[in-house]
Amino acid sequence: MANSNSTLTFSVGVIGAGVMGEALIAALLKFGVPATSILFTEKRLERADELVDRYGITSADLTNTVKSSDVILLVMKPQDMQSVLDEIKADIKDGALVVTFAAGKKIDFITQVLGTSHPVIRVMPNTPLLVGAGMSAISLGAGVSSDQRAFVRGFLEGTGRAIEVAEELQDAVTATSGSGPAYFFAFVEAMVSGATALGLSHSDATTLTIQTIVGAAKLLDESEDSPTTLREKVTSPNGTTAAAIKSFDESSLQKIIAEAMKAAYVRSQELA
Repeated sequence: MANSNSTLTFSVGVIGAGVMGEALIAALLKFGVPATSILFTEKRLERADELVDRYGITSADLTNTVKSSDVILLVMKPQDMQSVLDEIKADIKDGALVVTFAAGKKIDFITQVLGTSHPVIRVMPNTPLLVGAGMSAISLGAGVSSDQRAFVRGFLEGTGRAIEVAEELQDAVTATSGSGPAYFFAFVEAMVSGATALGLSHSDATTLTIQTIVGAAKLLDESEDSPTTLREKVTSPNGTTAAAIKSFDESSLQKIIAEAMKAAYVRSQELA
């Protein structure tokens, strides 16, 4: 549904049109940004043609994308950030908003390269954004206007949920929601493996596990109960679930997860 918000007068440039870049393009269009107001830069010509055909947006080289955009979305690997910033700094409009989706790269890093006349918003999304169930955390740099803030938060909320956090908490966000889907997928892999070890076929084990996880997540999202209360409701004293939870406790599940999250947190700091 189109949005009548005046911020839709912003022209948007997307640098990097891989899977995440495409999801952001779709979110912009869903938010109501006209296709004619979206440019993107993608090195792979076949991929660029695919997106032009799919969304009716315009492919341009890096210079033209940057020169034409009021909002620039940087959707690339952290290790590519420096070279891209060096390439665009001479062409970016004064006052243009820069939105970075690269893990670990701080706002100060970007303003040092581009100059302080460019407001910056740092975003940590996660991959469920691709199916409209993402979790994004945004941090605002100096000089971000209320319209710019509303624009970014608005289109991100079209991909799931968005919250604002102080930038010093972004490494913790990365360790929680940014990397979190992979923890979940690893747990699903372990459950499927455990089920097949108990005699179920791989197909049945996969179906049982995925639907159980999807149902539990939906219940958690829609219930007013806390995760602790929901767990307690299914854990009868001396029952089957209690036996499983006891095994988790004996294996120090909470410690294992906390240590994994700390490792992701430290790595995010190293990428800065």
